[in-house]
Amino acid sequence: MDLQVVIRHVRAGQTDRQVARELGMARLTVQRYRQWAQQQGFLAGALPSLEVVQRRREETLPRSHPPQNHSSVEQYRPLVEKLVAAEVEIAAIWARLKERGFGGSYGAVYRFVRQLAPLSVEATVRVERPPGEEAQVDFGYAGRLQDVASGQWRRSWAFVMTLSWSRHQYVEFVFDQQVKTWLCCHRNAFDFFQGVPQRLVIDNLKAAILRACLEEPEVQHSYRHCAEHYGFLIAPCRPRTPEHKGKVEQGGVHYLKRNFLGGREPTPLPQANQEVLDWCQTTAGQRLHGTTRQRPLERFTQVEQARLQPLPPTRYDVAVWKQVHLHRDCHVVFEQAYYSAPYRLIGQSLWISGGLTQVHIFTPDYRLVATHERAQPGQRRCHPDHLPSEKLPGLLLDRPHSQQEAAQIGPACIEVVEQLLADPVLDRLPQVQRLLRLRPSYGAARLEAACQRALHYGDPTTPTVKRILRQGLEAAPLTPSTPAPVARLFVRSAEELLGAIAGERQWN
Repeated sequence: MDLQVVIRHVRAGQTDRQVARELGMARLTVQRYRQWAQQQGFLAGALPSLEVVQRRREETLPRSHPPQNHSSVEQYRPLVEKLVAAEVEIAAIWARLKERGFGGSYGAVYRFVRQLAPLSVEATVRVERPPGEEAQVDFGYAGRLQDVASGQWRRSWAFVMTLSWSRHQYVEFVFDQQVKTWLCCHRNAFDFFQGVPQRLVIDNLKAAILRACLEEPEVQHSYRHCAEHYGFLIAPCRPRTPEHKGKVEQGGVHYLKRNFLGGREPTPLPQANQEVLDWCQTTAGQRLHGTTRQRPLERFTQVEQARLQPLPPTRYDVAVWKQVHLHRDCHVVFEQAYYSAPYRLIGQSLWISGGLTQVHIFTPDYRLVATHERAQPGQRRCHPDHLPSEKLPGLLLDRPHSQQEAAQIGPACIEVVEQLLADPVLDRLPQVQRLLRLRPSYGAARLEAACQRALHYGDPTTPTVKRILRQGLEAAPLTPSTPAPVARLFVRSAEELLGAIAGERQWN
């Protein structure tokens, strides 16, 4: 390690832990170099040249640990070489050696094995993209934020989208990583940039990739629809290779945690989202980036923003796609709400696209068969034409509908319906429904005449009206109705009764 580089980091005010992390050194080694540099006077004033520092190091800085010339594992070399050739793990080699009386440490075995089979360091290549071509997306844990709806403090995540060329980024805090949240964050990010990159490099999270695979990854249907709407390509990382999106890993999520979230007091979610957008434009956007050596916001506004694809003419309606089953009641279930579809599709699997305001139902070959307004959990949306015609009368003819249909037939029908519905004990609605179902068979005029005849003869019931229609009596002339004779309750006259009570006559 170049000791001058360590001294530069120390002079910049970094702690031992920060220097160790950035340079890949042990913290105690950095502490030892700091103390030595302070003794030599290298932490103040002008920094001497590299040659002077190296010469002073050889003269005044002794080695802390003299090299060990003989390993305690040497006597077991043949066995270790055999096990290394068989690709046995170092922990298992240590266990085999202890079985043969070895009393050394695991570290001694590790160092000896690494001398026999040094680790090969794979070269890496930094990939830079032209302006507007690529953005990288990632989620990172953001601690607890307050849910203003419930007042509870909940675990939250930071959605970060970083443009690969300019390093300008969009950040949004959310409470989950569900499909709807994932899609909303994309829409908000593109609105923030006022454009769309050509491709997005993403992780293999379930909201985007259903099955991670090197050759044929299976894209979540809702995310595929979002990509088609905006016109970007989805580029999932190879499984277990997050370093392929290092621009958002290091310069995005990690930088956000160290800077914006570092030492910050928890706040409600909306406040955090408002403040982090200001941070993206100021602190993050105006910083001198360590790789590009330019300010991300300036690179974005001056070059990259014009290279992005334009936003679509219609704003994206966040639509969650799901495969559902049409049940026997002619309804599908989507997010705990119920939506009808044509009964001829009962038993089939359908596609449902749930947007923020509307829900669309498609056949497996994506033919639209139903559209509904969005319902809340537990609510039901039903179109009558989706149901079998023979099932509709009992479903639709409630009391108000029955009265409205009777009014379309005529005043006599209205009176019959009102008398039936006025029963204080029995629910006569089924009889009313059966009465009104006579209209398609006999017509409104005949039904009205039959109701008038039933009223005239004092028997306004459904069986009577039906019998009149079957016998064709509704057109017969009405005869005057004579009241029934009143039966006499007493054989003798009232005068005899009253006279007997008064004592004038004798009652036999």
